[in-house]
Amino acid sequence: MKKTSSRIREEIAKLQDVLKAAETREAERIGRIALKAGLGEIEIEDSALLAAFEDLTNRFRTDPATRKHGSVDTRSRSSKPSEGAQPEAASISPGTAQGRTGEA
Repeated sequence: MKKTSSRIREEIAKLQDVLKAAETREAERIGRIALKAGLGEIEIEDSALLAAFEDLTNRFRTDPATRKHGSVDTRSRSSKPSEGAQPEAASISPGTAQGRTGEA
């Protein structure tokens, strides 16, 4: 049984709605975690923040320890950053943001 093009368009529209809702949930989750980590207090260009997130994504995709359990205790790991590497966002504790003036 072949589907008509209008039926396929309807299914695509429904799937786009589902995708948008899933992306919103993911963005809210990541945003809450980023705020808890203190990223909301750091003045940083979007492009630099995106690059840091991409580095973090690559780390979690390539680290076997994170794939097995879904999380890693970074305090128990010792790793030397490669030459020219930026510090990871996870190493910044809340309240130590650069440029923080103490204003509420």
